Amino acid sequence: MQYFPAAMQELADQFARLPGIGGKTAQRLAFYVLELPLEDAQAFADAIIQAKNQVHTCPVCQNLTDRQICSICDDDGRDHSVICVVAEPKDVIAMERSREFNGVYHVLHGVISPLNHVTQDDIRIRELLLRVGQGDVREVIMATNPDTEGEATAMYISRLLRPMEIKVTRLAYGVPVGSQLEYADEVTLSRALEGRQEI
Repeated sequence: MQYFPAAMQELADQFARLPGIGGKTAQRLAFYVLELPLEDAQAFADAIIQAKNQVHTCPVCQNLTDRQICSICDDDGRDHSVICVVAEPKDVIAMERSREFNGVYHVLHGVISPLNHVTQDDIRIRELLLRVGQGDVREVIMATNPDTEGEATAMYISRLLRPMEIKVTRLAYGVPVGSQLEYADEVTLSRALEGRQEI
């Protein structure tokens, strides 16, 4: 038995295809969109189409941009000799929020994950190697997530970069600020001890 009009069910089904959106949330979103005034719903639809038409990857760093070259790569005030390698465009936003990094980025658009059938050829490693091979890069910071796939990707890229005789570093990680030691797992505590600094 069909509970909703076909068009509404199709709208809910499309929302359900988004990551992290389950069936009930998709239905709530569909109801919300139907309650919007027509001009707001049109603006929402136009924003999706506009983003799809205008946003592309930067030819230098592979981050998302609507310009020929992204604003970070185009900024002469940044240190272009230090490249921070991240898995996804959203990781650039996280790094930029810290206001501590003044280098440039390279976005892989994924990590090596054999279980998900993602190989080194499926992510933007080749573009990174070409970029580093052009010279003027003194350090590459691996900032992939500290999980199995992120670690494997960081190690794979570091082995490829080793012959180029540049410094390859990994983000330090350990006990999060505001947490308690009793809740930290063994690997986190081990990494925190390895990355300890003099105070």
